[in-house]
Amino acid sequence: MKLAVISHCAIDTITLNGNNFEQIGGASCYCGITARQFKFDVDLFTKFGPDFPKQYLSEHDINFPNSESVKNTTKFAISINGSDRTLRLENECEQIDYSSSNADGHIASPIYHEISDETLKKIKHDSNFLFVDPQGFLRRKDSSNNIFLEKTNLDLSDVNAIKVNPEESAQLVNGTSDEMMLALQKKGIQYVILTNKTDVSMLVKDKIYSITLPNRQINDTTGIGDIFCASFTCAMIKEKDFLWALCFAGGAAQAALESKNIGLQKIPKKGAIENNASYFYNLVKFRDL
Repeated sequence: MKLAVISHCAIDTITLNGNNFEQIGGASCYCGITARQFKFDVDLFTKFGPDFPKQYLSEHDINFPNSESVKNTTKFAISINGSDRTLRLENECEQIDYSSSNADGHIASPIYHEISDETLKKIKHDSNFLFVDPQGFLRRKDSSNNIFLEKTNLDLSDVNAIKVNPEESAQLVNGTSDEMMLALQKKGIQYVILTNKTDVSMLVKDKIYSITLPNRQINDTTGIGDIFCASFTCAMIKEKDFLWALCFAGGAAQAALESKNIGLQKIPKKGAIENNASYFYNLVKFRDL
C-alpha cells in the first residue's frame, strides 16, 4: 500500500530543559518514516534546500520527486515547556509542486504556507482518502517571526479526516468543543479529531469516541501530532475501521512520548504501537451528540 505526504521538510532547533538540539523534521519526515514502519510505500511531495541531508529520506526508501530547491530548507526554532510549544520561523523554503500519485491515501500537513489553495485542489482531486492537519494553513508570523494562529477561510470540502487542537479549531469555526466538531463535520468531513493535550476525541456521524493518553512526564512533543496523523491514516486505509484507527493513532502517540527521545528518534516501532492500541481499544468511551 502507498501513502502520499505533502509537507515541507524542516530543520528544527529544539530548546528543551535548557538544552538545544538541532534535528531534521517537518510533518514530511515524521509522517513518511512512521508510514514506512507499517511497510507502506511513501511518495513525499516536499521542498528542501542544499542544507538538508536528503540521504536520510533515501535510507528510509522514501520517494521525493522534484523536491530539491535552491532556497534553504524551512527552519524553526522550537521552545518546549511541558506540553506547550512556542515557534519562531527562521527560514522559509519555496512552495510545493504536487504532480500526481497513485497512493491509497494522502496526508496534507503544511508547516508554513507551502501548500497553496490550487495545490490543495489538485490533492483533493487525486486522493481516495485525504487527511488534513491544518496547522500550517493557519500560522502567521509577527514582526519578530514568532508564530501565531489566525482565523482562516480554508476550503475543507472533499476532506475525509481532520485533526485539530482547540486553538486551531477556533481559527476555522466557532463555539464550544462539541459545536466546533459539529461545524467541521458539516463541512463534509467524516472523521473530526480533536486533541486537547492527553484527551483525544473523534466525531463520527452522531457519536463522539474518546480516549485519554496516560498522564506521564512529557519530554519532546515535536512531531507527535504527525506520528498520530500517519498512524491513523495508514490504519484507516488498511483496516477500514475508524475505532481501531483512533486507538492505533493514540497508541503511536503514547509510544512516541514514552520513548523520551528527541526529534525523529521518537518514532515508535509497530509492536509498541499495537500493544498500546489494544489497551486503548478496551477503554474507548463514547457518547451521543
